[in-house]
Amino acid sequence: MRSFLIAAALSVLSIPMIGGAQSAFNGTWKLDLNKSSFSPKPDVYILADGMYECKTCVPAYKIKADGTDQSVTGHPYFDSVAIKVVSDHEIAETDKKNGNTVATSTTTISADGKHATFSFSDSSNTNGGPPVTGSGTAVLVAPGPAGSHAVSGSWKLEKIGDMSDNAIIWTYNISADQITMTSKSGQSYTAKLDGTDAPMVGDPGTTSVSVTMAGKNTLVETDKRDGKVISVWKMTVEVGGKTATAINEDKLTNRTAHFVVIKQ
Repeated sequence: MRSFLIAAALSVLSIPMIGGAQSAFNGTWKLDLNKSSFSPKPDVYILADGMYECKTCVPAYKIKADGTDQSVTGHPYFDSVAIKVVSDHEIAETDKKNGNTVATSTTTISADGKHATFSFSDSSNTNGGPPVTGSGTAVLVAPGPAGSHAVSGSWKLEKIGDMSDNAIIWTYNISADQITMTSKSGQSYTAKLDGTDAPMVGDPGTTSVSVTMAGKNTLVETDKRDGKVISVWKMTVEVGGKTATAINEDKLTNRTAHFVVIKQ
């Protein structure tokens, strides 16, 4: 279930220090997944009568669940989805773009139907490099319709148990009045710190970013897709400069996640 992969698509930003000193954010940083907390807003899926529906995907879609590629529109990272029913408690998903596989995942529901475990491999945003891999868990907050597959219902993301470094490590540099960000999965930008839009390189889902100061120790990055705001990432350096706290607001799904970031 692709929407469980929300942690793999975060942008990053940094903060300058006053008076020409080197920025406390210059260098390499890594998300601490053990100290992450995710939005209580659930993802909603229905698998019944041979059809699979992702009701909270943006945009939502409903396709045949027969294991064959089904076209979907409006998603920058993939244009087809195949849902294979492995058993009455497990499904497998394959996403493709232009006929090439860009992501696979397996979701297994516990015997009591209240917990989900998932694993995934996603190269839709790695620019030819190794795929992002990981796993996690979700908890059922509302069941699906009577007689539907066990994957049906409203699921709250509980934990990302592990994720490959290319999804959670980035480097950035602040010099004078601009910031440069580069990630291990191939995304980068160089932006002025005055809120001017700058191009994002290497991300099919984000076309531009703008970065501003918000107090002495905080920067706010606004990500856009074709001029529309899709997320806001706020990062604050802590005393000592070795850790930071971050909040990511996903404007497409109206979800907010909280993170601790560790300087490497």
